Amino acid sequence: MIHPKARSRLRSALAATCALACLAGMGLPAPLAAQEGAAAVQDVTVTDVMLPLGGTLLRAPKLTASGTRLSKDELAAILKSDSSDTWEVRLGRLDAGSLTIPVLTSEHAGPGDDRQTVTYRDVVARDVKSGRVRELTAAGATVSAVAGPNRGNGTYGEVRATDLDLAALSRLYTVPGDGKGPVQKVYGTIQVADVTYSDARGTTVKIARLNGRDLGGRQVPDGWNGAFEIVAAGFQPPHDRRTFAASAADLIEATTLGSLDMQGLSVSNTDPQGPVLFEIDRATYGAIGAGSGTVLENMSLSRGSLRAHLGRLALTDVSLAPTVAALRDFAAEPETRRGFSDAEMRRLTPALGGLTLADLSIDLPPDAELPKPPLQDPRPAARGPAPGRPALPKPADGKSVDARAPEAKPGDPLAVTITPAPTRRVALREAALSFGPPQDGVPSAGRLTLSGLTLPADLVAGAPILGALPAYGYRDLDLDLVADAALDGKARDLALRDVTVSGRDIGTIRLAGTLGGIGPELFSGTLPATTMLMFTGSAKTLDLTIENAGLFERFLAAQSKDLSLKPEELRKEYITASLLGVPVILGNTAAAKGIGAAMGQFVMKPGKLVLHAKSKEPAGIGFIDIGAARSPAALLERIDVDAKAN
Repeated sequence: MIHPKARSRLRSALAATCALACLAGMGLPAPLAAQEGAAAVQDVTVTDVMLPLGGTLLRAPKLTASGTRLSKDELAAILKSDSSDTWEVRLGRLDAGSLTIPVLTSEHAGPGDDRQTVTYRDVVARDVKSGRVRELTAAGATVSAVAGPNRGNGTYGEVRATDLDLAALSRLYTVPGDGKGPVQKVYGTIQVADVTYSDARGTTVKIARLNGRDLGGRQVPDGWNGAFEIVAAGFQPPHDRRTFAASAADLIEATTLGSLDMQGLSVSNTDPQGPVLFEIDRATYGAIGAGSGTVLENMSLSRGSLRAHLGRLALTDVSLAPTVAALRDFAAEPETRRGFSDAEMRRLTPALGGLTLADLSIDLPPDAELPKPPLQDPRPAARGPAPGRPALPKPADGKSVDARAPEAKPGDPLAVTITPAPTRRVALREAALSFGPPQDGVPSAGRLTLSGLTLPADLVAGAPILGALPAYGYRDLDLDLVADAALDGKARDLALRDVTVSGRDIGTIRLAGTLGGIGPELFSGTLPATTMLMFTGSAKTLDLTIENAGLFERFLAAQSKDLSLKPEELRKEYITASLLGVPVILGNTAAAKGIGAAMGQFVMKPGKLVLHAKSKEPAGIGFIDIGAARSPAALLERIDVDAKAN
């Protein structure tokens, strides 16, 4: 569900942030009477501070509290690693105008052999009062992972956070709860600039700027420290799938984030087959309000001669409720198991209300790259002339003849110019995808619209219907597509409400209907379910509409040329075949004659052809019956048909 490397990075980042807060600003003002009886305001410095925080060890060679009434011994007692008092009690004894830590190191071990160290420079917490820090800054940081599969290193630029509630942070990480308490706000805002990280696999991630707002959460049974440790460990003993699922569900439900804004993301990889570069100009997330949802702007991907660009992608109404519900079910299982099956992974899929994208373009590499010349042997050849080819004559002076072709001169008609193969482009102006509520991980409804899909016609070679278009003179296609369907799991019906494909200078084909015997298992992707569809599926209704916008005329012209006939002569033959041949093939019934008459009228004046068909049997005609029918006429006897043209 969550990549191990991603889990490790998230766990380490949050632990490091907690390290900053705990050492740089733990403070609640002492009671007023105690302040009045204390010494005068002064600067106090302690050294060699070392504090364990779950799997993270914090080290500060030097910490200075300015504007505090605490003595050095009192400050050292608060920061004592083996103190019997809880962090919340100790926070109540600290008050300072500012706290300064020149170097703060966070060392995190695990999961497995992973060892990560984050070193912050010039950490300053300002205005520490009532368990809150007005502002926390760090000039920068370095990150180093020196062991385990996720080896790498990186740097942070300036880090800044405002309105920290350190008592809440301590409670979330270290104090267990039932996961149902009130949300405790930890940060008002957090900003990180110039993030760079490279791993041993040759992947480099860069982020120009990251801004977050209103980060908080609820206390969970294992505390955030314990829950992160369990999730990071995956299914390794002593943990199993049940504990993993319970902790993952706890963290998902407990974490709250108001908004997130990331700018200048790039991921590059030194792949042996060619460098890969993926970039996003800006990614934003909003939990509530007009800006809710996730938006990605100006994404690009390049690899060799392949280029892709997407202007905008937006996700709306994303809900993790189905994911949490499935995890809770897995956590309540009586038996211990490892991993998740394909069906269970579908249950973990979040609910997605809608997806839209705009301005997509893909520049495909040429079909064939020019071959590189073979490497030449630098040693002189001692071979004779090739068979059937005479040897070059030697001049009288005994010098060898230069067999190379003369260099081409400008304007030389015999000069050969090698033109690079043109780049082919696939483009899409707009797309929208929406879903209904999921049932067992399968959306109950869905609608897809594609507008302005342009591509070279040869890319659809071999596809039904569209694959024949290049033969009729189409070099580039400009298409629109609509697909709207709904699944009724109880009735086991799939309603194709609208499936429409239209093309500029081609026409439109529109399909609607109802298929029976179809349930969510059809979309599992497993061979048995797909095979069983042939035995359980049925066709109940079908509505077909064909509108001509130039394709029929091109088809007629191409066929006339192949048959050495004039277009009007061939048209008459098609009309005759429609009026006489089609009814004979379909059984010469009234319905068959109606279909033939409509087809003949369409051929005479290509405009619109409409066909309505409905099974006479309520359960529909089984797919296996359609495939095994002895003739079209045998099927037509079981269908009510109405056909019209123009």
